[in-house]
Amino acid sequence: MFTFHHRYAELPAMLWADGEPTPVAAPGLIVFNTALASDLGMEAQPDDARMAGYFSGNQPLPGARPMALAYAGHQFGNFVPKLGDGRALLLGDVFDHQGHRRDIQLKGSGRTPFSRGGDGRAPLGPVLREYLVSEAMAALGIPTTRALAAVTTGERVMRMPAEPGAVITRVAASHLRVGTFQFAAVRGDHEALKALVEHAIERHYPELAREGNDEAPNARYLAFFEAVMHRQAYLVARWMGVGFIHGVMNTDNVSIAGETLDYGPCAFMEAFASNTVLSSIDEGGRYAFDQQPAMARWNLARLAECLMMVMDGDEKARVDEATAALSRFDAVFARERRNVSADKLGLEAASEGATPLMEALEDAMQRGRMDMTATFAALYRLAVEPGDERRRDLLALSEAPQALSDWLERWQHARVTDHDAERLAAMRRANPVIIPRNHRVHEAIHAAEDGDFQPFYALLSAVIQPFEDTPEARRLGTPATADERVRRTFCGT
Repeated sequence: MFTFHHRYAELPAMLWADGEPTPVAAPGLIVFNTALASDLGMEAQPDDARMAGYFSGNQPLPGARPMALAYAGHQFGNFVPKLGDGRALLLGDVFDHQGHRRDIQLKGSGRTPFSRGGDGRAPLGPVLREYLVSEAMAALGIPTTRALAAVTTGERVMRMPAEPGAVITRVAASHLRVGTFQFAAVRGDHEALKALVEHAIERHYPELAREGNDEAPNARYLAFFEAVMHRQAYLVARWMGVGFIHGVMNTDNVSIAGETLDYGPCAFMEAFASNTVLSSIDEGGRYAFDQQPAMARWNLARLAECLMMVMDGDEKARVDEATAALSRFDAVFARERRNVSADKLGLEAASEGATPLMEALEDAMQRGRMDMTATFAALYRLAVEPGDERRRDLLALSEAPQALSDWLERWQHARVTDHDAERLAAMRRANPVIIPRNHRVHEAIHAAEDGDFQPFYALLSAVIQPFEDTPEARRLGTPATADERVRRTFCGT
């Protein structure tokens, strides 16, 4: 199967707890990611029954050592000093074909020492949502955890109402979060905090490792912080480039590796509105679409607070250094947004005009209640085939076509795609034909809850090829009608 290592078990024992999956009644394999498994070193694929046993937790994977990881977190701004994996177990880490460590984790496998009275289970719907959206994000080229397997349990989990149960197997660069550092910091354990920093540097930022690096600890820790900051800016800019709204950007959901972590009430915006909120638990709009950069900066500030505890010097000097580092986030994010905008609009790479032109288009989309994905897909087709027909197709998407027509005049003068194949290719990669539209995800989930997984398989097949302009992609990628529109998404905990 896999060659497991257990690097996390070498960290201080306060940061994890051994655990065992709770067996389920009747595991059944829904889907297995053969290509990902091969990249993780799996040489032979057992039959479906054995796979269901392994990835439900009923049968131990050879070499695995299940453990639940400890972390704290700010949840919607409120600090909770002890959270941890209440329904997930890290089985171990493996090396992929590129030589990178990757965690393999069961999620929904039963109670752990961090369950806090919960059942440790996952409903089928959130499992299918995470599988679909994480694999779609990977296909879009956006850093993300991956889905290796999904299994039904043959049991109901007690939600409102009771729902079919399932387990997902998640693969991540690591499961280190801002909340992991907060867990050690709030307990005043400087040695555990230093061990975490060194582990994170070794695993994700080896160019900063102590060996062969003569920088003082403060300089290395600040360099580590800035590296995490750059990855968060890169990530959030690319979320926003496809209209993705995470929904729960709590510090316990912020990956130190810069991956999209935890797909709870996440969703993709359809009709463009900068303040869109789709999560049912985000009542105040804290994590609205346009608030995501500010929330990334806020979460990074919490990481900086932890790192200051292990830096040398007096308090004022440490605060000044961390504040100066954090103050660079806005410029870093602005650069990443500019790069994304240039690609989406078919402009010169790093074009200084990309951001204002994108802001003008967003204004036209909002005024015209235009579907974001459909707009950019149509804009790409116009770039490929300039002419009145494609222009009319694009204008037909808007309820305020004059505003869009005025914008198109500006774009025509700015774009370079008609004579630059490289930029045209970049424009294609930035503008998918299909995303996991909320109503399609809900259709797939409801059908699966009734025992029909074909809509799930069809949608999965389409979203992992998001740039293929096929009849099926267009069918599944069509914006929701007023009756189909999903206005709220829900968390599975």
